[in-house]
Amino acid sequence: MVITEQEQFWNSQFGDEYTDRNQGEIEVASNKSFFSKIIAKTGSLSSIIELGANRGMNLVALRELLPKVRLDAVEINEKAVSSLKSLQITNSVYHESILTFKPERKYDLAFTKTVLIHINPKYLNIVYELMAKLTTQYLLLAEYYNTTPVEILYRGHSDRLFKRDFAGEILDQHPQFSLVDYGFLYHRDSKNPQDDISWFLLKTK
Repeated sequence: MVITEQEQFWNSQFGDEYTDRNQGEIEVASNKSFFSKIIAKTGSLSSIIELGANRGMNLVALRELLPKVRLDAVEINEKAVSSLKSLQITNSVYHESILTFKPERKYDLAFTKTVLIHINPKYLNIVYELMAKLTTQYLLLAEYYNTTPVEILYRGHSDRLFKRDFAGEILDQHPQFSLVDYGFLYHRDSKNPQDDISWFLLKTK
């Protein structure tokens, strides 16, 4: 199942520790604020899939905003999968690598949130292709942005975090998508702080 050093990293104790940290009412509230802006752009959604869902803090927010929506998730870390399933908010949780995931259906919205930044750049095209196949309408990417690809030291580890123009690369490689909207989340937001994330909403033409 695990095919890259980066995936081994997230499927290890480091990934377990991240799962332990990744929780809390403040995070859910911030996510609700963020996703409410996205839903205002997309309108009604009947199905959503998150790639790299971890313990489900994004999906908790989406479930509260859209009680009837189908929510599916792909996650590689076993502890995170167990935590996510225990919430009982998802329809299907796929415990596997994004790089080997074979979708069974399509969704109104497919998204990642600080996940592409941890993918080995050599395999990004596989993820882009997957995301393009997954959606009938919208793609959402909320990641660390940089005009040119760069590697950033991540909690003392090298070759584990990469910044680039993920949305631009998808738009170039998959011309069936167009840019709907984009924005920035700021860690010093007084009401709904997040990481300093740039988000891009794309739609099939």
